[in-house]
Amino acid sequence: MNRVTLYTKPDCHLCEAVEQVIAKVQSELTFELTIRNILEHPNDFANYQQAIPVVLLNEVEIARYRLSESELLDRLREK
Repeated sequence: MNRVTLYTKPDCHLCEAVEQVIAKVQSELTFELTIRNILEHPNDFANYQQAIPVVLLNEVEIARYRLSESELLDRLREK
């Protein structure tokens, strides 16, 4: 099963938009979703403090800042 990881933090409007895209796609395709608040993980904060949201698919970064439904669907269907 594919795994999508979203690196985010509270009050991040870009993060909220990407999370909505992921939720919509998840209603069409099955995949495991992990949402990681970078404020709760020092390593995540060090890596992504100026770059969120970041989306990984099976541990490979596929998006930073923005993600469209079609982009996510295409990447998931490739796997």
